[in-house]
Amino acid sequence: MPLFLRKIGLIVGFLGMSFFAFSQTSNELNYQIHIKKAVGKITLDGLLNEPDWQTAEPTTPFRQQFPYDTAQAIQQSEARVTFDDEAIYVSYVVYQPRKYAVQSLRRDFPQGGGIDLVAFNFDTFKDKQNAFHFAINPYGAVREGLITRGDQISNDWDNKWECRVQNYDDKWVVEARVPFKTLRYRVLEGVNEWNINFFRNNLFLNERSSWAQIPRGLPMNSIAFSGTLVWDTPPPKPGANLSIIPYLTAGGAADYLSNRPWQNTAGVGGDAKVAITPALNLDLTINPDFAQVDVDQQVTNLSRFELFFPERRQFFLENSDLFGAFGNNRLNPFFSRRIGLGRDSLSGNNTTLPILLGARLSGKLDNNWRLGVLLMQTGRKQNVAVAANYGVFTLQRKLFTRSAMSLIFTNKHNFFEANDRRNADLFNRVVGVEYNQASASGYWNNKFFYHRVFSPERRTEPYTVGVNIGYFSPKWIVEANVTRQGENYRPDVGFVQRLGQGIWRTPVFIEKVWFPANPRLNKVVNSYGVGIDADMTLRATNAQVWDWDFSPVIGFMRFRNNASLRVTPVRYDYTYLFADFDPTNTGGKALTAGTSYLYRTMRFFYGDNHARRLYMDVQGQIGEYFNGRITSFTPTVAYRYQPYGLFSLITTYNRIRLPQGYNSTDLLLITPRLDLTFSKSLFFTSQLQYNNQINNVNLYTRLQWRFKPVSDLFIVYTDNYFAQEAWSAENRYYAPFQSKNRALVIKLTYWLNV
Repeated sequence: MPLFLRKIGLIVGFLGMSFFAFSQTSNELNYQIHIKKAVGKITLDGLLNEPDWQTAEPTTPFRQQFPYDTAQAIQQSEARVTFDDEAIYVSYVVYQPRKYAVQSLRRDFPQGGGIDLVAFNFDTFKDKQNAFHFAINPYGAVREGLITRGDQISNDWDNKWECRVQNYDDKWVVEARVPFKTLRYRVLEGVNEWNINFFRNNLFLNERSSWAQIPRGLPMNSIAFSGTLVWDTPPPKPGANLSIIPYLTAGGAADYLSNRPWQNTAGVGGDAKVAITPALNLDLTINPDFAQVDVDQQVTNLSRFELFFPERRQFFLENSDLFGAFGNNRLNPFFSRRIGLGRDSLSGNNTTLPILLGARLSGKLDNNWRLGVLLMQTGRKQNVAVAANYGVFTLQRKLFTRSAMSLIFTNKHNFFEANDRRNADLFNRVVGVEYNQASASGYWNNKFFYHRVFSPERRTEPYTVGVNIGYFSPKWIVEANVTRQGENYRPDVGFVQRLGQGIWRTPVFIEKVWFPANPRLNKVVNSYGVGIDADMTLRATNAQVWDWDFSPVIGFMRFRNNASLRVTPVRYDYTYLFADFDPTNTGGKALTAGTSYLYRTMRFFYGDNHARRLYMDVQGQIGEYFNGRITSFTPTVAYRYQPYGLFSLITTYNRIRLPQGYNSTDLLLITPRLDLTFSKSLFFTSQLQYNNQINNVNLYTRLQWRFKPVSDLFIVYTDNYFAQEAWSAENRYYAPFQSKNRALVIKLTYWLNV
């Protein structure tokens, strides 16, 4: 066995033994709330005047999580639960003067601390890893999401539920109805219990609180800290659950760079959701269309590697942790955004491919086993890109309280002609195994993984292996990782930042947090601390240092009003160029391969209090950059016209000055965005992105009318222009703001429960 595998084995053994040493139980008090069946009818109006609400058991007083976690909340909240044959009902009485902070009336309003809200989580299987999340703001706007890996939340899950809110001078009152068909759960013989917690974000006092107490410094959605929902009578057994979601599209598109004028388009397709068991769901899609998906936020790329953009297509998002949580953010064997992309054999660039159909089976087999199966088929594109079939299989076994062992298998099969020379790439497969260790306290999160690629052509080092250790407590944050990436670890359906390189990488981050005891300081500062950050990349064959960075001191401060400040007085970066590289990524003269550079910068970040109607965040760096200098600033200004809209302006400016002969430049990325919510069912978004690094101006507008729950009409228009004059390879001149391509799509979706 190779020496490095033996070392990894010792580390894994240490992790296994450390589970018992560090899996201290959470600060579990006996948080219990009983739920009994309603005798009468619950009318969803936010008035709570039904007798069943008066007899429902209330929660005990909420406890603070911020700015302290040692006292009861100053402004209290009271929650109750009941149910009937169709749904579970949750009510809140939230004590607060009629002074609210919200961004808009939009459904699925974003995560973040700048919104007044209440929320509740249902961990229906009591595994302290997965849960359903529901949140409501004082104007009745809602969001729903799925919590995975203990505290990671995705708001892209969409399903049916509803609520009503009443506002008074001293409080606001919530009444919510969640159909049982929206949830996944089992009915047991004997005692039925769920994990549950209730939360509140109070911007009037800059206070966060919860029913089951959560230590400050930890995420509010940490399922490790939950109470118990005890069913006095069992919930109804889940019945057949089938939803069909057809869509129709119409519109047109033009690509002026390819001399393709405007052509009208139309499409039809749809999705289906089938509950195979109460905990196992089958999703089907035929000819899916993702025209309504929000546009990616562009960034200025000063790196030598591919950028990672998150998945936004809803079909891939439910139970996405079963498929996409393997490896880490630089080494992932499955990245769903690869599906629908192909290589254009003429230009050599990536091109989009039509997705013909797909199926996903995901969920729980029982309380200990989770299963995920994904199959997708893409089509050809104009004889320049081949069709492909994608398959993913994952299996997860729960261990101990919050740990799991997981297996993943991915397969991409390209459909070439029988005599095609590219048959050497006929298929690409990955087999991987992972052990995720999470302590009952919620403080420890460790991981070991090993992945291996299989393809027709035998290659050396087609694997990656890694160990991640993380400790996250109110007073300490420690992350230490070791990964070994083989030279030919190339998962075609994954994301690898540094392809074709056999490397060792060892990032380390340590942060110590203090909470001020001085009463005067305590009125302004919630916490402060210092940390260090280091990262090193070594060539595996000879241990040559390719890259390292080191920040010996990072100072930070978090204020009582939720603002924060982080300063790195000096950061050292060392880069060895294994290939020619233009530090501006604008096509200028490149620094030559085989040269190395050591440079220093000062960095800072200030995050404003987002409860204000006008706020500004700013980050930047100043100092050396390769063989020159850099000044970089990214201010974000936002104004909230409550509750109907939010205007934001993000500006990224990079001033790069290199020696004579190289390409000194000023890179500018400007993104103004307007989000308007005329009501809780009519939304408008418009965004402009000016990016002179890629010579592009992108205009994106979307009008959404939610005429029924989870049923929408979208009108989406996109246009791309040249930001400045350019010449094509054919010596064709393009004027500034000349259109490259544009498209208009009208899409109608309808959610039908059968």
